Amino acid sequence: MKRLVLSTSLIVLLALALVACAAPMATATPTPAASPTAGSTPTAAASGDQVTISGYAFDPATLTVAVGTTVTWTNVDTVAHTVVFDGFQSGSLAKGATYSHKFDTAGTYAYVCSVHPSMKGTLIVK
Repeated sequence: MKRLVLSTSLIVLLALALVACAAPMATATPTPAASPTAGSTPTAAASGDQVTISGYAFDPATLTVAVGTTVTWTNVDTVAHTVVFDGFQSGSLAKGATYSHKFDTAGTYAYVCSVHPSMKGTLIVK
């Protein structure tokens, strides 16, 4: 009788272990967070209001937005970059980091990466 109880218990434990192994596991993908800097906001922008930093270039190189738009730059390069224009500077942006700035005044804003001065972009605010 003891042997039957032990065998049944062992079968139940084995079955539970197999069910647990077969159950799908939820996974989470971490999203890098950037530290906000002066003049920036940590909120995401709409897709037409984003500039990607990739391949030592700003993409798009020229972006036109409406007054009041918050533009977000995202660094996807493996090296750090900056966004510098008219007295504003993002600070060092590591891979995955973002910098956002709201443009309340119409005009043309030329910007560069202070680490790589050959990287240039233009933002037109209408």
